[in-house]
Amino acid sequence: MKLSEMRQHLESRNIQLTKSLGQNFLHDANQLERIVKAGELTPTDKVLEIGPGLGPLTELLLTRAGQVLAIEKDSRLVPVLAERFVGEPKLTLLQADALDWIRKNEADWSDWKLIANLPYSVASPILVELSEMRDCPARIVVTLQLEVARRLIAQAGDDDYGVLSLLMQLRYRPGELFRIPPGCFFPEPDVHSACVTLVRREEPLLNEAQRGVFKRLVKQGFSQRRKMMLKLLKQSWPADQLTAAFARLGLDEKIRAEKVTLEQFVELTRLLG
Repeated sequence: MKLSEMRQHLESRNIQLTKSLGQNFLHDANQLERIVKAGELTPTDKVLEIGPGLGPLTELLLTRAGQVLAIEKDSRLVPVLAERFVGEPKLTLLQADALDWIRKNEADWSDWKLIANLPYSVASPILVELSEMRDCPARIVVTLQLEVARRLIAQAGDDDYGVLSLLMQLRYRPGELFRIPPGCFFPEPDVHSACVTLVRREEPLLNEAQRGVFKRLVKQGFSQRRKMMLKLLKQSWPADQLTAAFARLGLDEKIRAEKVTLEQFVELTRLLG
């Protein structure tokens, strides 16, 4: 879909895009193709698309995948999508708040791929919600704010490393990241954007029961970034148990959470769980 076509669809229906919904539509054909390529789609793949907007990415997904579930929050855009893809058997179109819908409809996403230009305001909650499900998507390819994309793939010691990095990387291996210039969107966003790929780990690092302890451990460890992690964790675990666990892992008792690797957080979870 060209930029001129986007403008025409919106103007003909007198639709003013809403900044609060994060409505910055990607129209650049080359960038859309890169996103779809990162999805490594096959004709039998099932794809979840959140925030299809006017459907430029949807159109490409339908040519490569076997099934597409598109969830659009803006009720003004759903008729546009329905008209564009009328009679398309591969497409299921829902008008809903995606985050609420996902929370209320716990599903088996294990053989699905999430490929989407996510609304930036709710991108992180959506990703965390899906990653924490027992049957999370096999592959995630999402366009979001550059700052958030960097957090998703950050490693211990990086400036962007934190809670989001660890919660996502517990279930997913970070993959490719490529930047998308503001001029590729309509209207142009005030922030820089990037597309990032995450691939579900073949073997879980922790079981379902342990993941709750991991999340609590990570959130508490990063609750005050400038403080020593051991001191923060003493609010929930006995000091002697923590000291023994840190010693076993070779962690300095003065270390901050930003220096602790994913693997060390996993081992700490096993010892404290």
